[in-house]
Amino acid sequence: MNARPVLRAAARTARRQPLASTHSSHSRCPATNPRNFCTSTPVLRPSTTSSASTNNSNSNESPRTTHFGFQDGLSESEKTERVAGVFHSVAESYDRMNDLMSFGWHRIWKDHFVSSLNPGFSSSIPPTPQRVLDVAGGTGDIAFRMLHQSHVVNTNPNIHITISDINPSMLAVGKQRSLSLPAAQQATLSFLEADATQLPQAIAPNSLDLYTVAFGIRNFANIPAALAEAHRVLKPGGVFACLEFSKVGNPLLDALYKRWSFSAIPLIGQLVAGDRDSYQYLVESIERFPSQEEFRGLIEDAGFVVGGKGYEDLTGGVAAIHKGMKPL
Repeated sequence: MNARPVLRAAARTARRQPLASTHSSHSRCPATNPRNFCTSTPVLRPSTTSSASTNNSNSNESPRTTHFGFQDGLSESEKTERVAGVFHSVAESYDRMNDLMSFGWHRIWKDHFVSSLNPGFSSSIPPTPQRVLDVAGGTGDIAFRMLHQSHVVNTNPNIHITISDINPSMLAVGKQRSLSLPAAQQATLSFLEADATQLPQAIAPNSLDLYTVAFGIRNFANIPAALAEAHRVLKPGGVFACLEFSKVGNPLLDALYKRWSFSAIPLIGQLVAGDRDSYQYLVESIERFPSQEEFRGLIEDAGFVVGGKGYEDLTGGVAAIHKGMKPL
């Protein structure tokens, strides 16, 4: 059964009917974009309104189901629990395994992702303060790069980055790693244990300049709900940016990549981390994630504006960068 049309419909529903916990209330960038959180020309969009009747109207509906790798028919809460188990298991070896699984390419992709966003860049003097939420960012790979880009490359310390992750084991790794950062960068960093599909009220609507998620959104129990939350917390003109494994366009490269993924990666997981099952799930989760075009559609359905084709393929589509802007 193809779940992609269901995802699109869910995204449209999430856009029209905000989560009960929310408050009422791409695109490729040209080099000349002064913010460099790159997107396309802003457009006006009518504001959404929440209603207390939303939950009442849905109270009699059957619970939504999702998948865990190739297993279908799971409740969202069950997937959340299983994914938590996976990342509790792999937290300590996660970065080493990423190097082995991608031959180190994940580092190049992450460097390019952050450079394309150019956090900390500001044309004003003094620089405009910037607030960033890095979701599923447990080990800090993206957040630490953004701090370096802002503090060192753009000489702008007026930025605050919150690393959010649902998994305390991943956050613990990130907190430990952050101790090696310069004190000035540590002072502009915070950690938050939270579910991306239902962010805490401490993250106010229209409060963020940039929302990033790298190699995490495919593990969410409800992707449209997470996109709706990203839209809620971003300021008008704020940018949603996602780096994720995607679909390879070249048939020969795709066949080689899948053969490597399904035969070698679980074996490496067993040998290096003593955990074959978790890495089998990670491979299956990549295979089940929507194509570039389908995921762009989910981003648009959540209310974001994308520019051009809305994504940038990396290494032939093994990974892709997606960006969308919340309309002004």
